[in-house]
Amino acid sequence: MLKHRGFPGRLPSTDYQFTIRRANKKGATKIIKRERYADRAPADRKADAGFMAALWAQFGEEPFERGNLDAGRISWLFGREVVPAEDPFDPESYEAMLRIDAKRAEAAFPEVFADPASFVFDDEDDEDWA
Repeated sequence: MLKHRGFPGRLPSTDYQFTIRRANKKGATKIIKRERYADRAPADRKADAGFMAALWAQFGEEPFERGNLDAGRISWLFGREVVPAEDPFDPESYEAMLRIDAKRAEAAFPEVFADPASFVFDDEDDEDWA
């Protein structure tokens, strides 16, 4: 499992995780498309925006390997802002390739693209789980 160095492990000051520490012995958790309803909590929406900001800062429009990115967090964006970058796509593989659909991401998260500096991640207190 590829570990994305420099990628924030979580949304600062919350328990919303962005990465996992180690591979699941039973296999990778399947990535699914989760519906985002209008009545979602503001904290959940902020976690989605923070994750999108981290993805955009790390990868831009380039394809990227799923690696240690949290499947649950990816699933909130999957099929809309984050799409498969390969065909056939294996949603249960740590090696699965994904990419950001920039047009849809900018439409869904305009604050991320309008003011990327507002999503600065400070990992000083995070440990390196190499």
